Amino acid sequence: MLFIAAIIGLVSCKNNDNVFPTVTYTDLTVVNASPNILNFYLDGTRQNNTSSLFPTGYVAHLALPAGLQNYQFKIPGSSSVLFSDPLNFNARTFYSLYVTGESAGGAFSHADTLYIDTIQNIATVRFVHAAPDAGNLDVYVGDTVNFKARTFKTTSVFLAVGSGQKEVKIYQQGSLIPKIDTTITILPNQVYTLFAKGLLNGKGNAVFDVGIVLNTPNN
Repeated sequence: MLFIAAIIGLVSCKNNDNVFPTVTYTDLTVVNASPNILNFYLDGTRQNNTSSLFPTGYVAHLALPAGLQNYQFKIPGSSSVLFSDPLNFNARTFYSLYVTGESAGGAFSHADTLYIDTIQNIATVRFVHAAPDAGNLDVYVGDTVNFKARTFKTTSVFLAVGSGQKEVKIYQQGSLIPKIDTTITILPNQVYTLFAKGLLNGKGNAVFDVGIVLNTPNN
């Protein structure tokens, strides 16, 4: 009995000496710029647990393990993986991941520098080109902000914009007729991403459109 007790004590001591790896986290926003309804998985575990990601939908500021991870996307109701994308994200860094199609080649990511102006009560806005066949785009937000000659899979810097109702016009570069002319509401002290998605002659969920993401951090 004394021998068994000694063995148990030795095992307990060894367990207490175990050094477990420290898990560091990245902050990821996933944006669905594709025509499909999607679910998002990390190493087989679904991450968008509240609802599926509809076209122009997104899930913001997920705290996920940093480093090389296998990101997967599925269409709801299907057990098959639509595509996988191994990505390496740094710890304690904001990232956005955009999905534009049904393969990893149509996905792209960007490290984000989010700035909130609490002194002047203004917002910041950027533009992301996630429309595969649209060519270069010129984008105007209100009368003061514009993003010129944006190419597919590029992300602009954030620019300051006043709050209120803002007309958004998106042109193919060189055209005088906007492909999109709409109005959005900008609130002060917020961080926004406008993104183009879809196909120029797309129908239904694949229609050429603009989406908006609220990037303001949770805290």
